[in-house]
Amino acid sequence: MPQAHRWRAFALLVVSYFMTIVDLTIVNVSLPAIGRALHISESNLQWVVTAYGITFGGFLLLGGRAADLLGRRRLLMLGLALFTAASLGAGLARDDGFLIAMRGLQGLGAAMAAPAALSIVMNLFAEGAERNKALGLWGAIGATGATFGLITGGLLTRYAGWEYIFYLNVPIGATALLLAPRVVPESRLTGARRRFDPLGAVTITGSLLLLVYTISTAPRVGWGSARTVTLLAVSAVLLAAFLMLEARAVAPLMPLRIFRLRLVAVSNAVGFLLGGSFFAFIFIGTLYLQQVLHYSALQAGAAWLTASVTSVALAGLSQRLVTLVSAGPVMVLGMALIGGGILWAAQAPANGQFWSALAGPFFVAGAGTAFAFIPVSIGGLTGIAGPEAGLASGLLNTAQQLGGAIGVAVASTVAATRLTTLLRHGEPAGVALTGGFHWALWVCAAVALLAVPVTATLLRRRAAATRGGGALQAPRAAAGSDRFREAAR
Repeated sequence: MPQAHRWRAFALLVVSYFMTIVDLTIVNVSLPAIGRALHISESNLQWVVTAYGITFGGFLLLGGRAADLLGRRRLLMLGLALFTAASLGAGLARDDGFLIAMRGLQGLGAAMAAPAALSIVMNLFAEGAERNKALGLWGAIGATGATFGLITGGLLTRYAGWEYIFYLNVPIGATALLLAPRVVPESRLTGARRRFDPLGAVTITGSLLLLVYTISTAPRVGWGSARTVTLLAVSAVLLAAFLMLEARAVAPLMPLRIFRLRLVAVSNAVGFLLGGSFFAFIFIGTLYLQQVLHYSALQAGAAWLTASVTSVALAGLSQRLVTLVSAGPVMVLGMALIGGGILWAAQAPANGQFWSALAGPFFVAGAGTAFAFIPVSIGGLTGIAGPEAGLASGLLNTAQQLGGAIGVAVASTVAATRLTTLLRHGEPAGVALTGGFHWALWVCAAVALLAVPVTATLLRRRAAATRGGGALQAPRAAAGSDRFREAAR
């Protein structure tokens, strides 16, 4: 395919992916307005957010493999059609049950479209500098999509109405569906190996759905409750069954050899920690802005522009560093910056001001997302053969979404527990809220900084195994001097 046509297809795929990322957060700042309009109780309001996350995270791995087997453009279009129709349904909803159902269907559509789009990108560009450029842009979109969702949600809720956070997807999705057959090439796994693994699909999808559901509801029902413990145990059993099946299957849904690729294993581990730290930071930071500083939905969304603009500005530099050095050291830098920015934000007082207390932390964390999302996106697909592009894409997205679900749930529990303790000791509400958010932010920072030793340890072990004739080593994300390559190990 000519270069101009490849980038035209890439632009359409990026828009499709961007819609799915924006919808992870666009609802957050609109929840009060949705609750008032549809008379949704506080206990049910969380499902407007979590219904999307549960189906999105639960079906990603299956969606990625289905794209390889059934056709990547076909599954992209099916996912876009479902996502667009469900978005229209969500905007038309007049009760909580219908809205929550539509949010679940949105998540299912996103789980089909997102890994299919990324696997098409892999097949459009050969591994090397050109693919790194494309994946660098892809990672920048991922880094900014969540914060852009907050800004857009605030603007639409303030000036148009909460329904328009869903209606916005309809013309974009419809346009993408019309253009996809003309500009996006079809690709799929062909030949005798094109077989399905039904038991693997059932066990891993069931495990992921249960895990995301249980973690999302644990802050409300209690982490130590019988229901939470039982569901986590069932999820673990299903995961163990999946791993046993994959080790023996002739045509496994997820060939375990994929984790023998050094950068793929590292990138998925860091992607999990990235989702667990940064998505939770957005969640807690937005609560601080609205509940402590009393920002409106629009003001809270606009505050995150500091992080978004910084991330976009540094995306090109991040991609060039990956090309010159390798993905490993750059993602270490990014996660260290995210952790440092969150620790700085944890110093914000109850009577703080945005420019004195949060602008600096948002700037640092935003820089970190540029140096984390981009190398994770590149490294997670390095050395992957074309027939497994959808699988690798789904795996990488799953790691980030599971990390985000766990991070938000844990941060919420920590903040609520500390808030209750401080209120019991007679602290004013504003001080107690801030104290709870501080503890949650310390946890988020610890998760981000954990990526530094994890990356160093995995890279060192993989390099040692390779020198000893053990695990396979993936090709480097890009060329560079031998000295830089050795440092990246």
